[in-house]
Amino acid sequence: MTALPIAGRPEELSAEWVTGALRSAGHLGDQRVSEVMTQPIGTGQMCDCYRLTLRYDGEVAAPASLVAKLPAADETSRATAKALRLYEVEVDFYQQLAPTLPVRTPQVFYADQDVAATTFVLLLEDLAPARPGDQLTGCSPDQAAAAISELVRLHAARWGDESLASLEWLDKNASGGGAATGFLPPLWDNFVERYAAVLEPEVRSAGDTLFSHLAGVYLEDTKPWTIVHGDYRLDNLLFSPDGPVAVVDWQLCGHGPAMNDVAYFIGAGLLTEVRREVERELVRGYFDDLVASGVTGYGWDRCWRAYRRGSWSGLIIAVASATLVERTERGDQLFLAMATRHAHHAIDLDAAALITG
Repeated sequence: MTALPIAGRPEELSAEWVTGALRSAGHLGDQRVSEVMTQPIGTGQMCDCYRLTLRYDGEVAAPASLVAKLPAADETSRATAKALRLYEVEVDFYQQLAPTLPVRTPQVFYADQDVAATTFVLLLEDLAPARPGDQLTGCSPDQAAAAISELVRLHAARWGDESLASLEWLDKNASGGGAATGFLPPLWDNFVERYAAVLEPEVRSAGDTLFSHLAGVYLEDTKPWTIVHGDYRLDNLLFSPDGPVAVVDWQLCGHGPAMNDVAYFIGAGLLTEVRREVERELVRGYFDDLVASGVTGYGWDRCWRAYRRGSWSGLIIAVASATLVERTERGDQLFLAMATRHAHHAIDLDAAALITG
C-alpha cells in the first residue's frame, strides 16, 4: 500500500494524483503532470476503463497516455466483482504474476486496491493503436492462430506447476466444484426466461444437458493444470498489424485446465461455420507448439478430449455473465451470441458424452 488514496472514480484521476502515482512507482522524476484528459474506452461491464492523455510541465521520459482501469460504476457489477473477488484477482495478477510470464500484457505503471471496500486502480500501458477484437463479428483464422499462439506462451510457462496452488487468490476455485453445481442451475433458468423468445431449441437442449450434469464438468480430474486466463475472448485481446497479440482483463484468471481457455476462445471467437472448418488444425497447432515449448507427458488424444470437455466452459461463462452484470443492449447481443456458438460447439464435439456418462 502507498500513502496515496485509491482513485476509484474517473474524477479522482487528477494531475496531482497521477503525478504521485507515477512518482511512487519510479516512473517520474521532478517533473509533474500538469493536465489529465480522460476519455472512456472499451465495452467491459465488470470494470470501467479510461484513456488518460497526459501533459507534463517539462520534458520527461514518461508515457504520453495511460489506460486507467477502475471499478464499475454499476452497483450490480460491483457486487458481483466483490462476491467473486474479481478486482482482487486482477490486481494480484498484475502485481505478482505478470512480470514473470512471457505472455504479452500491458506494463503496469501503478496498482493499488482495497479489497474490503471493493475498490482498486490500475494504471496500464496504452497499447494503441492496437485494437480489441469484436466478439460479435468474430475473427479470421489467422487472427485466431495468433491468439492461440499467445495462449501457448501463457500455459507452457507454468504447466503442471503445483506451487501455483499456494497462491490462494489464484487457486480460489480449485475446490469449488460442489458449490458451482448448486449456484449455476438457477442462473440458467434466469437466462432461459430472459431470452426465451430468441433462444434456439438446440441451445436450450445443450444448456439443459450441461446445467443438469455440472458434476461431470467440475468433479472430473482434469490435471495437469496451469495458469489460465478464464475469459480468453476477442474483446479481451488487442490486435496490432505489426506486433504480437496482447492480453488484458485478468479478473477470471486462475489455476486450472488449459484446454478450457483454448475451447472457450475457438468456440466463440470464430463464427460457427468457420470454426467447423479450421478448429482441428488450430488445436493441433496449439498442441504442437505446447510440445515444442517443453511440455511432456501430454498426448494428442488427451489434449483433444480435454478440448471437447472445455467446450462447455464458454456456455457457463456466457450464462453467468449475462445474469450477474449490468444489463445492456450490447451485453444481450454478446451473451446470446456466445451462448449460441458455445452450444453448437459442444454439440458438434459430442461433449455431452463426456459429462453424462
